[in-house]
Amino acid sequence: MPVEEFVAGWISGALGLVLGYPFDTVKGQREPSLPASSVLPTQVRLQTQTTYRGIVDCMVKTYRHESLLGFFKGMSFPIASIAVVNSVLFGIYSNTLLALTATSHQERRAQPPSYAHIFMAGCTGGFLQEEGPRGLFRGAWALTLRDTPTMGIYFVTYECLCHQSTPEGQNPSSATVLVAGGFAGITSWVTATPLDVIKSRMQMAGLNQRAHRGVLDCIVSSARQEGLGVFFRGLTINSARAFPVNAVTFLSYEYLLHLWQ
Repeated sequence: MPVEEFVAGWISGALGLVLGYPFDTVKGQREPSLPASSVLPTQVRLQTQTTYRGIVDCMVKTYRHESLLGFFKGMSFPIASIAVVNSVLFGIYSNTLLALTATSHQERRAQPPSYAHIFMAGCTGGFLQEEGPRGLFRGAWALTLRDTPTMGIYFVTYECLCHQSTPEGQNPSSATVLVAGGFAGITSWVTATPLDVIKSRMQMAGLNQRAHRGVLDCIVSSARQEGLGVFFRGLTINSARAFPVNAVTFLSYEYLLHLWQ
């Protein structure tokens, strides 16, 4: 099994994390009812709380209370963990595609795989993706339902945009990779946000000992109390983060593989 994809995935994931971490800081929040030391690593303040009037208000208050460094607080652990997640995702995706098509990463430009194979490989990467300490919290099923098809759509969008914008048999330009990667990120979050909200709420309920009976119960109770719009909370900040982060992630991933091969 080629290991270059795993290494390139780890490095590109780390670079994307550094770029996107300020957005994650805006999303991540301590739950007011918990001690200050109890940080919710996957909690989304804009999805679960009404403390802030919006994204700008959230950013202003974060800067006012914690300065610019507050946006990068606690970044060392995510670099080690989330970058590994990205390594697993890209490594499994690329190697699954290799098994399905018998073509290497470089050969795929001359012999493009079908979008069905790309979707299957992306779904496999999403299904097997490890979430580290996040698995200790509630929402595992919502996470699986979110990541499996979302990663399929993610890679299909990227490969489709690269293919449509690149002459046959050639490698996509850096500009093409940046745009395709950025839009792939946005598309995946449009798909993922409803279940991301559910995942966050189930994790919040577990920490506050207000357990939902399952994913369906969380969906029904959330819609009943706050309407269908609740399932798209955080989409704006997720999309704003997704474009630059995934553009840089794919560009660095493609560059590293091209450099090594």
